[in-house]
Amino acid sequence: QVQLVESGGGLVQPGGSLKLSCEASRFTGRIYTMSWYRQASGKERDLVASIAFDKTGGGTAYANSVKGRFTISKDDDRKTVYLEMSSLKPEDTAVYYCKLNWNSDEFWGQGTQVTVSS
Repeated sequence: QVQLVESGGGLVQPGGSLKLSCEASRFTGRIYTMSWYRQASGKERDLVASIAFDKTGGGTAYANSVKGRFTISKDDDRKTVYLEMSSLKPEDTAVYYCKLNWNSDEFWGQGTQVTVSS
């Protein structure tokens, strides 16, 4: 069974930065996509950013609300995806989830809390 382990969440002041990590284990795929989603209290889970693990080098996509502030990146050898978040705002507060899409399957991490507050 594929496992996704997230880390890096925490409490940060507005304007601050955090870097999230998500490592996939028990997984042997070569072409797949990893994404970050977030879910604020009482709201739906929304896509934040995604990146492709493929031969082209990894296309990326971002939600409009995070463009210019968040950067998604990857380490192919470690099957790890990162989310560097800067200029954080209180509205970025949410549980952040990592997702892996491989063929027709999808796998989710357990989530990591990010709280932006003074």
